[in-house]
This record gives sequence, structure tokens and C-alpha cells, in this order.
Amino acid sequence: MNAADVAFARAFERGEVEEFHHADHVRLAWVYLREQPLLGAIGQFTEALQRFAARHGASALYHETITWAYLLLIHERMSGEESFEEFRGANPELFRWKPSVIDALYRPETIASERARRMFVLPDARNGG
Repeated sequence: MNAADVAFARAFERGEVEEFHHADHVRLAWVYLREQPLLGAIGQFTEALQRFAARHGASALYHETITWAYLLLIHERMSGEESFEEFRGANPELFRWKPSVIDALYRPETIASERARRMFVLPDARNGG
């Protein structure tokens, strides 16, 4: 992990990041997963993301299942040795928002549910949807 990745994460935590796109979500998750074990990274990421959403009047956009699912997928695919650029190159499907890897894991009605928004729900799609 390079200094720019760490600086990005600390700037996000301090509220200095105004725009936060899908690739930025993946990068922040990757940094946290490089810095600590999975459960700690999930906690830190979800708290930081919820603070960001609240600061921007977008708390209703936070989705627990999507957040956790991406963190678990990123964790599963990390070798622990690669740079973020190498990770991104090896996992382009994680950076595609529409269609996303989530679409293959969850039925549309599940991911759209209030329950999935509030708490992590296990994947329920069979055979890719």
C-alpha cells in the first residue's frame, strides 16, 4: 500500500473528500482491509461511510447489504501483496457499477428491500440471478 492510498483514507475520515464514487468505495475498503482484519475493516468502513452520507444529506442511500457484500468480495480477492492498481486490474468486475457483481448474487427484490438496506442479508440468487 502506498502513501497516497493511506492519505486518501485519512482525508476521507477527516471529511475532506467531497466526491466519493464507486471506485473510491472500493479503494477505501481495500485500504481498510490492508490495515486490519476483516471485522475491524467492516466496522471502520461502515462508520466512515455513514458519516460521509450524513454529512452530505444522503443517509438514506446507505445500504448495509451492498456495503458488506463488497467488503467481503474485496477481502476474498486480495492477495495482500498487490498494489491497489494491480488489484483493480485483476478485478475489473468489482469496479463496474451497472451491472454490478451484486446483481449476480442477489435477486432484485431482495437487494431493493428495506431489510437488506438495514442489515446484511446473505446472497440469495441461484445460478447468477
